[in-house]
Amino acid sequence: MKKVYVREEYCIGCHLCEVYCVMAHSRYPHDLLKAFKKGDPLPLPRLWVEEKGPLTFAFQCRHCEEPHCVSACITGALQKDTTTGVVTCEQERCVGCWTCVLACTYGAIRRDTKNGKMVKCDLCSNWGEPPACVYYCPNEALIFVERGE
Repeated sequence: MKKVYVREEYCIGCHLCEVYCVMAHSRYPHDLLKAFKKGDPLPLPRLWVEEKGPLTFAFQCRHCEEPHCVSACITGALQKDTTTGVVTCEQERCVGCWTCVLACTYGAIRRDTKNGKMVKCDLCSNWGEPPACVYYCPNEALIFVERGE
């Protein structure tokens, strides 16, 4: 399965991955200006940039082989696609109990308190390949590859 990997040595902390993640999950997934000017409300980015001194890197869901978040989800909103390996959430089934947040080993699930739902990286399943964060990363700090490449 292809996943997003971070090359910290190339990340400059520009946060463009967050910007384009918001765009990809907005009502205008291929138009940055419309996404931010007309996309009310704006979705939360499904990844975020961690910064500690000179070290910066984008952080997102790892799409684990055996995701604890999926087994912890009380409504079955979180599911792992057996074909692609992508862990996704059916937002209409999410009740905002945050059990998945507690179960995630990596802390990669965010609480959208405004909508009472959880959000996590879905590898831009509605946008295309590669995910928007990878496609628009100016320094190629994010790559979308099979493990071992």
